[in-house]
Amino acid sequence: MKTRKSKALFERAKTLIPGGVNSPVRAFKTVGGDPIFMSRAKGAYLYDEDDNAYIDLINSWGPMILGHANEEVEKAIFEAVKSSTSFGAPGRREVEIAELIIEMVPSIEKIRMVNSGTEATMSAIRLARGYTGKNKFIKFEGCYHGHGDAFLVAAGSGSATLGVPDSPGVTKGTSRDTLLAPYNDLKAIDRVLAENENEICAIIVEPVAGNMGCVLPNDDFLEGLRARCDVHQILLIFDEVMTGFRLSAGGAQELLGVKPDLTTFGKIIGGGLPVGAYGGSREIMNQIAPEGPIYQAGTLSGNPVAMAAGLTILRKLHEHPEIYKQVEQTTRQITTGITRILSRQGLRYTINQIGSMYSLFFTDQEVTNFETAKSTDAQLFGAYFRGMLSRGIYLAPSQFESLFISNVIQSAEVAAVLKATEEVLLEMHEKK
Repeated sequence: MKTRKSKALFERAKTLIPGGVNSPVRAFKTVGGDPIFMSRAKGAYLYDEDDNAYIDLINSWGPMILGHANEEVEKAIFEAVKSSTSFGAPGRREVEIAELIIEMVPSIEKIRMVNSGTEATMSAIRLARGYTGKNKFIKFEGCYHGHGDAFLVAAGSGSATLGVPDSPGVTKGTSRDTLLAPYNDLKAIDRVLAENENEICAIIVEPVAGNMGCVLPNDDFLEGLRARCDVHQILLIFDEVMTGFRLSAGGAQELLGVKPDLTTFGKIIGGGLPVGAYGGSREIMNQIAPEGPIYQAGTLSGNPVAMAAGLTILRKLHEHPEIYKQVEQTTRQITTGITRILSRQGLRYTINQIGSMYSLFFTDQEVTNFETAKSTDAQLFGAYFRGMLSRGIYLAPSQFESLFISNVIQSAEVAAVLKATEEVLLEMHEKK
């Protein structure tokens, strides 16, 4: 597979952009080699600058649940662009998408549109602080809630990929109000609550973690968080930037049966365009300006083009819930197939899967939190990534990222993924 044009572009980019990329994990630092520069995508496939085709198992890190260049979404975008790319004023689609999200997610009574998942989580924490009058919040090791200063403490995803758990530039004063606990550990939560009584405004959690790889909550974990928040008068915030409208029409909270106080969204609600949102009860959301005293604003919030794309994809998911069964079935075909391959080759690795999200971890430990996720063999993952890439399968270039399946991946693509997996794993272990 020739990647001459990608290599040339990367060399140019490194002189112009830090690390040659606009998001760190794209740099292939832990998997080896140079990043691939994409030129187009359609359906289940990405095409690079050298016109190599790849079956896409990331799907733009989640939003492309209907595949790339979906015709209905494209049509909605083209129609919106005809009326302008930005108004800087309210528009009809903002109202329509708010109505639809509120209909789909029972915990949401009001919602505010923003421009990214990071902006949504930052705004949700500010709202929690203003609403409760308390400053500290609890997050979980390995959960990534965007690059806001308060969140870059034991973060997963890009920071874990780079081996930098805390970013320079984050002040001690900022990080002092961020309290940490291991994911899936309610006893640790109890200790943190006892040590910071009446000081905590919120617990923020990925209901299904996607930034230390795909890590599922234990049976009692989310229910336990809900109960403790109720007792201690703390807001429970679900970061559903990844899982919102990905795992079900009502998000992970519908699938897992736990109702948060606030929810943050991104990814799917923009249909692939930059967008974010946060929402909750009227009582809490009415504290946001201009209704209340807690300030948050954005020039491009509710952008008409992003709203058109998001509205189209959400309507499709709302009207066709069978899509979720289809993508889960496809994902299970892949993970079941990989499990059979591992068994035939006598390998003891771990696969976590829920709905259309999954991760293969190169460890024989059960992966339930960041500590067990870090037990993975990074060199083996890098070899696996490179082998799959050379066979036209595009994976996340980090062990600490979930994969996301789209509904346009069919039996032929599943067979190709499994064939490549078997070849790569056999080749890797023959070389050991």
